[in-house]
Amino acid sequence: MVKYVLKRLAASAVTLIIVITIVFILLRQMPIEGYFDNFEKLSEAQINVKLANLGLTKSLPAQIWDFYVRLFHGDVGTSTRYSVGTPVTQLIAQKAPLSIVMGLMSMLISMILGIPLGAAMARSKSGFWDKFGTVFIVIVNAVPAAVYYIFIQMYGTSAMGISMLFDRERLITWILPVVSMSLGGIASNAMWLRRYMLDEINKDYVRLARAKGLSSQKIMMRHVFRNAFVPMVQYLPANILYTICGSIYIESLYSVPGMGGLLVDVINRQDNPMVQALVMLYSAIGIIGLLLGDLLMALIDPRISFVKKEGAR
Repeated sequence: MVKYVLKRLAASAVTLIIVITIVFILLRQMPIEGYFDNFEKLSEAQINVKLANLGLTKSLPAQIWDFYVRLFHGDVGTSTRYSVGTPVTQLIAQKAPLSIVMGLMSMLISMILGIPLGAAMARSKSGFWDKFGTVFIVIVNAVPAAVYYIFIQMYGTSAMGISMLFDRERLITWILPVVSMSLGGIASNAMWLRRYMLDEINKDYVRLARAKGLSSQKIMMRHVFRNAFVPMVQYLPANILYTICGSIYIESLYSVPGMGGLLVDVINRQDNPMVQALVMLYSAIGIIGLLLGDLLMALIDPRISFVKKEGAR
């Protein structure tokens, strides 16, 4: 187990380094205006001094080395356009709590509604709940998210008589953004649980349980559901971590002052250090989520072994 964890940690670290390096290189190909707040008003000498202070006059390999040295010491740079001179970590720390709260709320809703829906679809195959869930999943996955996000905002705010813009102090304005963020999770949980439960229903142990006289409800809940939920566990940490970061589009749509809206803003302002830090954060979240998913699945499923048995090829 320890050996496997160390291997996965090493692989995750290498992947993260590759992603960060690629992002770093791509951002260095962008116009230098992204490092200046008032580029048009600066003289060439002032621009050169600023570039030298930022280390941008060095060769690309030297810049990458300097970046990782600073990163090792916890320094990811300062904002150049969004909030000039402010450390990037300070700005992210101000935005992260709101995204975390909204993300956890939407994740909770997606599990509370998605898992029972998937179970109901599997139990009533070709029945009402299966047809209802299938239509819902098709709409969520086939229709561009921007379409139904805007639809929910327009008609939801009209029906509820609230502003289209998010207000932290008014709890009612939390409803539409959180519900919108949870739709994808509801559809995903329902779809995969239905699939895994239907796979389990056709296995021999289910036929044996039925032959022994167990009721369909006991078979579905005590055996089929529990075994079908195991492969889903590996995706839960990744989904939780992704959702905590908040939906970039939804936060921008409702003017939610979270990390998603921040990323859109700094991209528009060409604040390269901010963009670099946020992309690095999202990449780390995704990689950590996949790692935790693999480890969690291995812990809850006794059939998975990390020790190679004798005679195994």
